[in-house]
Formats: sequence, C-alpha cells, structure tokens
Amino acid sequence: MYDICTIGHITLDKVVTGQSVNHMPGGTSFYFTKAIRQFDVQYMLVTALAVTEQHIVDGIRQDGIEVYALPSEHTVFFENIYSLDQDYREQNVHHKAASFGVDGMPAIDARIYHLGPLLSDDISVDLLKALAQKGLVSLDIQGYLRYVSNTKVLYRDWIDKREALPHVAILKANEHEMEVITGKEDPHEGAKYLADLGVREVIITLGSKGSIVYTDNRFHVIPAFEPLAVVDATGCGDTYMAGYLWKKVKGASVQESGEFGAAMATLKIESSGPFSGTADAVEDVLKNRRAGNRKNRLPSGVFTV
Repeated sequence: MYDICTIGHITLDKVVTGQSVNHMPGGTSFYFTKAIRQFDVQYMLVTALAVTEQHIVDGIRQDGIEVYALPSEHTVFFENIYSLDQDYREQNVHHKAASFGVDGMPAIDARIYHLGPLLSDDISVDLLKALAQKGLVSLDIQGYLRYVSNTKVLYRDWIDKREALPHVAILKANEHEMEVITGKEDPHEGAKYLADLGVREVIITLGSKGSIVYTDNRFHVIPAFEPLAVVDATGCGDTYMAGYLWKKVKGASVQESGEFGAAMATLKIESSGPFSGTADAVEDVLKNRRAGNRKNRLPSGVFTV
C-alpha cells in the first residue's frame, strides 16, 4: 500500500522568464515527485512518455522513486512564458502524449491518488471514478480546463464536472482556474460552489496573496511566505500540493498542511527547476519567515461560514 500515487504526464518544458530561457522536464507529476522525493513517504509515480525521454524516468528512479511508465509516441512539450511578476504565464503545446484510462493502468493500491492532468483528455473520468473506489482522489483541476488551439493553451469549463467532482476528495485550483470552472470571481464563493458539487476539501491558491482551503463549512486561510528572490514559479502549485498531501498523510490538520505546502512553494520559487529541499528546510521557513506574513492581504486562521 502506497501513501500517495501520482498519475500524470512528464513534459518537456521551455520556460521563458524576464531573466532567462531554460529547457527542462516538467509537468505536475514531475514537480510533485521531485518535491517529495526526500520525504518519508511510500510513493509511486505513473506517467507516460516517449522512449526518447526515458532518461528522465531513469533519473527519477535513481532518486529512489518507483515509476510505472506507459509507452507513448510523443512526450508532452510545453512552452511557458512568464510575466515579470511570475503570477501570469502564456502556454503553448507542441506535442501531446498518450492518455491515461482504466485499461493499461497498473494495479496500484494507495491511500491518495493525486491526479495531474495537463490537458482535458489526459485522464479519463472513468479512471478518476475507479480510483475513488480504492482511495482518496486528489485533483489538480488545471488540465481538465485546458484545450489546445493552434498550439495555444486556452481555457474553458469542464463539461464532466458534475459527474466527476462528487468522486474528488481534494481539489486544487488557482484563482483563474476557479473562475473558469465556477463562474465566480470571489474565491470564497468559488470554493463553496465546488464543495456543493461534492468536493470535500477545496484549495484555491492565490499566488503571492496566499491560499484558502474550504472544508466542513470552514475556511482555512493560508498566508504566503515572502521569498528571498522570485526566480521561477513553474511547479509552485505542484510543490504546494506535495507538501500539503505529505502533511495530511502524516496526520496534520488542514491549517498545518496548508502552511507547510505554502512554505515549500516559497522555497521552490527562489530557484529554477523543481524543489530540492528537505522537510527541515521547510520548517525553517515556517519558523523564521512567519512574522513577515502579517503584511499579507490574507490573515492566517480559520473561520466558519
């Protein structure tokens, strides 16, 4: 029995910022896996990529991570172009990979299945529902809202949301994704909308403003921690979720899990590439940078609605 099993594509990423252009592996599954690799957890990654990128999987296995790699003609190729403040990005897709369905999936038992679709047809709803019969489904919603038009990544509402969301225990969306799927501009209203569709824990990330988690009719307000430098925001949401789910597996509260994930994301944004720190490094951020969050627009804490 694994604690967490992540399902999603590893990508080839071109990351363009105001300071640099970098080529690197990416995708929810890659950033999540790299972030959690030094933590005490029973973990498995299920991905799909072309044989030409097999070296990426080999590198992950050298980190001690178990990987089941499905064959694919192509590996997903994303181009991410960031604004100066890193809160906005333009995306292009130049290749897509084989999708994940019930057929062909390995027989894996896990407490939490974290799904990281990058495009709307990556992970079938039938697979999501099947996994929910075996454990808790955690979903990063972004991919189900994306489609590709002339290489450009565009967003639209998820047509299957009413069928799928009752089977999702934990859902993460950023502010833009929340607006697309709910039609709400206020994150509190958006979170309640998603909860009304059946999601048990709704996480809305708000960039430099922090995040909120809505569960059991209560909002947990998670502050953002001030980074020492803003270098590369790619994978920050995935890093947040790695910390959040790891703490949940260890029995932590929603507030503790959210703050741990936020601290991990802060360390991630300070350097290019995936998070490479330890749990002790995250605890150091929680201890030494907490006071700076008083200036944030979102005070930390819990309130009931």
